[in-house]
Amino acid sequence: MRKDVRILLVGEPKVGKTSLIMSLVSEEFPDEVPLRAEEITIPADVTPERVPTHIVDYSEAEQSDEQLYQEISKANVICIVYSVNNKKSIEKVTSHWIPLINDRTDKDSRVPLILVGNKSDLVEHSSMETILPIMNQYQDIETCVECSAKNLKNISELFYYAQKAVLHPTGPLYCPEEKELKPSCIKALTRIFKISDLDNDGILNDSELNFFQRTCFNTPLAPQALEDVKNVVRRNMMDGVKDNGLTLKGFLFLHTLFIQRGRHETTWTVLRRFGYDDDLELTQEYLFPMIKILPDCTTELNHNAYLFLQSVFDKHDKDRDCALSPEEVKDLFKVFPYMPWGPDVNNTVCTNEQGWLTYQGYLSQWTLTTYLDVQRSLEYLGYLGYSIIYEQESQAAAITVTRNKRIDLQKKQTQRSVFRCNVLGARGSGKSGFLQAFLGRNLQRQRRIREEHKSFYAISTTYVYGQEKYLLLHEVMPDFDFLTETDLSCDVVCLVYDINNPRSFEYCAKVYKQYFIDSKTPCVVIAAKSDLHEVRQHYSLSPHDFCRKHKLHPPQPFTCSTNEAPSKDIYTRLTTMAMYPHARLRCMCACNRCTYCLCQNLLKLELLRSIKAQLRTVVFNRHMAQADLKNSTFWLRASVGATVFAVLGFAMYRALLKQR
Repeated sequence: MRKDVRILLVGEPKVGKTSLIMSLVSEEFPDEVPLRAEEITIPADVTPERVPTHIVDYSEAEQSDEQLYQEISKANVICIVYSVNNKKSIEKVTSHWIPLINDRTDKDSRVPLILVGNKSDLVEHSSMETILPIMNQYQDIETCVECSAKNLKNISELFYYAQKAVLHPTGPLYCPEEKELKPSCIKALTRIFKISDLDNDGILNDSELNFFQRTCFNTPLAPQALEDVKNVVRRNMMDGVKDNGLTLKGFLFLHTLFIQRGRHETTWTVLRRFGYDDDLELTQEYLFPMIKILPDCTTELNHNAYLFLQSVFDKHDKDRDCALSPEEVKDLFKVFPYMPWGPDVNNTVCTNEQGWLTYQGYLSQWTLTTYLDVQRSLEYLGYLGYSIIYEQESQAAAITVTRNKRIDLQKKQTQRSVFRCNVLGARGSGKSGFLQAFLGRNLQRQRRIREEHKSFYAISTTYVYGQEKYLLLHEVMPDFDFLTETDLSCDVVCLVYDINNPRSFEYCAKVYKQYFIDSKTPCVVIAAKSDLHEVRQHYSLSPHDFCRKHKLHPPQPFTCSTNEAPSKDIYTRLTTMAMYPHARLRCMCACNRCTYCLCQNLLKLELLRSIKAQLRTVVFNRHMAQADLKNSTFWLRASVGATVFAVLGFAMYRALLKQR
């Protein structure tokens, strides 16, 4: 809604423009009327719509044509005043004032007009018979008000209607010639209907109607009021009510009725609650609420956001097969102005055998969008009506901004749920196969993917010590000299080489030495296409020797040329390394092949060390808090606390050993 309203009064001399303004302000007819009243501002708290209102007078005797043109360009609504007992002033409305105003305003953004018949106290008849044909001829005329500055008749009503014409205009909503809603209004109300139809059955039942009423007007409808609304629709439309619920046709009819009866503020209240501006476009403030993201922080969906997205999925999964068919996806995105997901999405997340988005794949795509482009995710949630359904101030409430990664490294623990792995390697080394294998696709399924539908991302869930996490794989283009900061910024790095190509490993070695040798980012070398014959690499060191020299884990053999879905063990390891980059401890296993090891035992030992460190912190804090107690009491309590924590630590250690 506008922050203020500017009303301009124009008309022939002596029709009473200044008298109307002075009567409104002083609530009595002035004894002496100046040629022109000074601009006045009515505070928001004394106006019906709670909006500051500026009232501007025009005087032909005191102002030039250029000053008039400037005032017309600044006005939000123009009142053309005529005298009901002066036919010449009525004729001037169409012969002079309306053409003048139209010439000075853009065709696409013309200001609403109010016809004001003043001096009604001087005549016994109404001028409406003369004015109605004029109102039918010009669409810009919102209404006509007959009033009397002398008797104070309809003075406040005049300025209320002027305010209303600005704040709740009829023009964008309704076509008076066709006597129906305009297409843009139908489109907006259809989106609102679909969002409010929580079970997606095409009907607003009593529960959904009450939710809609409470959302827009802060009060539910009484049962009898609900029935009265539906009865009105039944009497006027055959298919407006179905199964005792309101259909889309009935919903649109109700708003048409509101507008025809002069209650367009009702429709505007609904539209603005769902994010629309005066041009029936969703506002930037609604789609892109402010969210502060500091460097080295990431963005994730929180628990409520996932619950909302789950409800959206269930709402559109009509056949209950836990997957969205192309038709169901299309239905889901009907509330969007465009189709946000292309064919590449099906090669970015998990799908079923038919290539349809599974529930896991659907949530994964939302997680990916939020991580890579949080503004787009906010926009999408806005189209779906997240802030309205969950009664939040904005969809920014759906986003969690994680803490700085450096803090995670210092504390050796993280609350993040999404971890990024950049996959680098020479052209043809098997990077794309590595991404698709993460989605459960072997080489045979991968060959069905069309080149134009290829994706450079793959995201799915993995489990680390029983915790569900998202691993995001990003295939980096192999142009060594053009690697960007984004290509290098991640939680873990995969260096992929083809064991059957003698020149493949050289690229991995150069990338590691150039960008990651002094980095704290964990790196893993993947020996791809391990089902093929391994050849000697044309590099000064073999892959095994290179990894030993740089204290990396030995190259991990990998192939997606399998009959079943490829193994996901390597992806679990990658997620674990991303979560615990500090857990690169000296090897304690008997392999004697590596200096640093990724084995699960070491990670368990690291977790135990972290637990012990936290226990020491707890005991120390308790000591500081109770320093004023007697020494005997303090040591007794500290001993008991230490014993409890020691028992818990030993129990956790035994539990972890059992998992071996």
